[in-house]
Amino acid sequence: MKEWWHWSQKQATDELGFAVVGIGRFGSAVCRELMSNGADVLAVDSSERAIDELRQLEPSIEARVVDSTDEESMREAGVLEMGTVVVGISEPIEASITTTLIAKDSEGSQVRQVIARATSDLHEKMLKRVGADRVVFPSRMQGERLGLELVRPNLIERLELDDQTCIDEIKVPEIFVGRSLRDLNLRKNYLVNVLAAGPTKRLTVNPPAKYLLEHDHVLVVMGSVEDLQKLPKT
Repeated sequence: MKEWWHWSQKQATDELGFAVVGIGRFGSAVCRELMSNGADVLAVDSSERAIDELRQLEPSIEARVVDSTDEESMREAGVLEMGTVVVGISEPIEASITTTLIAKDSEGSQVRQVIARATSDLHEKMLKRVGADRVVFPSRMQGERLGLELVRPNLIERLELDDQTCIDEIKVPEIFVGRSLRDLNLRKNYLVNVLAAGPTKRLTVNPPAKYLLEHDHVLVVMGSVEDLQKLPKT
């Protein structure tokens, strides 16, 4: 299986919504994936053209032209009221660093995590020094993957079989712990099929209905993208 970046987040962070700063290809991809999963998204960029192009793709998105290096502009735009801020700015790096610092350290900021894009190892170090909770490289993680991971923090891996059907490996949601597969009846209640369950390195393929799920277990389930998204996320 390919390497995944793992990230855990509190449910309260999701409830505060997401801001994406910098609407290039990476930032736009993050926005689209978040919105496709029903998340509240605020998109900001210093370029009016970038905002207009995003609105053409996502007419319902809340998008604003904002100088992200100006604290008051960020505050007025509502960025500092979001639980998660994704800084998708690549250049100039000083704008990326300043934006990250504002999101993390501004007085009254409700931002609980900042995920920033880096273009080099030095850029990564500087972002972490000013408070970035996580730094990603687009070559290692595309925007779609990041958006999906933010709204589904228990997702470990996804295998797309076609445009409509996927196999997901997920951490067992808290609400499933201590319950049997018979009791959960995922096929009836969520329209997904259980392919395997158990500890990561000792999965039981085609587990029996009496199989009990525990805290350190994972589930491998198959179904439509829409149905998989309806599974509990924590």
